[in-house]
Amino acid sequence: MQMDERGKIGRDASILLAATDGKTRNAGLLAIARGLEANAAAIITANNEDMKRSQTENLGAPLLKRLTFDADKINDVIKGIYSLTELNNPLGVTKLSTHLDKGLDLYKVTCPIGVIGVIFESRPDAFIQIATLCLKSGNSVLLKGGREALETNRILCRVIQEATAAAGIPQGWIQNLESREEVTAMLALDQYIDLIIPRGSNDFVKYIMANSTIPVMGHADGICHVYVHDDADLKQAVDIIVDSKTQYVAACNTLETLLINEKIAVSLLPILKVALENKGVLIKGDEGVRKIISAETATEEDWKTEYLDYILAIRLVPSMDAAIDHINTYGSGHTDVILSADKDFVNTFMTLVDSACVFWNCSTRFSDGFRFGFGAEVGISTSKLHARGPVGLDGLLSYKYKLVGHGQCVIDYANGSRKFRHEPNQLDFHL
Repeated sequence: MQMDERGKIGRDASILLAATDGKTRNAGLLAIARGLEANAAAIITANNEDMKRSQTENLGAPLLKRLTFDADKINDVIKGIYSLTELNNPLGVTKLSTHLDKGLDLYKVTCPIGVIGVIFESRPDAFIQIATLCLKSGNSVLLKGGREALETNRILCRVIQEATAAAGIPQGWIQNLESREEVTAMLALDQYIDLIIPRGSNDFVKYIMANSTIPVMGHADGICHVYVHDDADLKQAVDIIVDSKTQYVAACNTLETLLINEKIAVSLLPILKVALENKGVLIKGDEGVRKIISAETATEEDWKTEYLDYILAIRLVPSMDAAIDHINTYGSGHTDVILSADKDFVNTFMTLVDSACVFWNCSTRFSDGFRFGFGAEVGISTSKLHARGPVGLDGLLSYKYKLVGHGQCVIDYANGSRKFRHEPNQLDFHL
């Protein structure tokens, strides 16, 4: 089937899907959960095939960890689906209500974006999360996962298609792409596809933006920072840094560069080195760091690197201002943290750091749609338009203005025989 035909199928399905009620879409979500449970053994078998092939191709350990889709991960995504069903129906929500004149009322009402193309890394759990968020928000979706997860994604798509068709969801709302050629063809389908969400390297996102006229919601590198101010609690700092770096090293919200105020470095670095090395972390440090502990040399390139591995670059800074300057120079606008007891310093840091997520005294790993209560995420947007940060249900919505009148014509307002009132309403849209 040609991609333009697949695009049209997705568009047609999106129109029907937008007209479904929340109960029907929740029934589809529950059917997916049951389908995953019933087909767990076959899904694990398919994933084992992907794992074996990737191991023979010498895929790195962090990427293999992302690719793994075992019973525990299947159970996790099923739990996520059930939690998604408990969220309110995001469609048809009145965001603004204005009384323009007697018998003339304007409503701003949420609606789906339409058809979304998502290109993502080799994470089968992401396939499920993206698909279910799109279903809950009434969007059709074309999914292209990493080639390493070919067999896993193939069976996941089949399970989802069969489950949702049986639940009354329009067929064609979800499609699985398997080749680069299909992605290239998809990027030209601006008459059918409303949004592209690429997840990958900065170069990859830039390539997508340069090769499509479809709007792109960009999420590039996750170069995340923790800055330790000179008044930070040492034990708390060590715990947060270790969690940020090692809790799940292959994630985009993992700590990559640590900035430490010079005044606290001698007290912090020796105990931090032990804690990190106990987790298998290789430390790279600037000259100031290497005067205090043994570490490999950090270069300019390290400040720009998303390792997704057990490697941490550490730099000493003379002040919070220097830390902010470093983050805004080398960061990717993803997630950055300050560890401090001084609210004034914290407020300045959180105001001036130009990132989607800015945290105080907690791990970078909290930057996640599920942990934010968004019902998982399709990605993290580092752009500033439409959606920013973890993109959950709200980020997959648009809106339309619905105007309800009783025969009014503009000529009456143009000639002054009638006047606008523009009074706020408390009413939700209804007919």
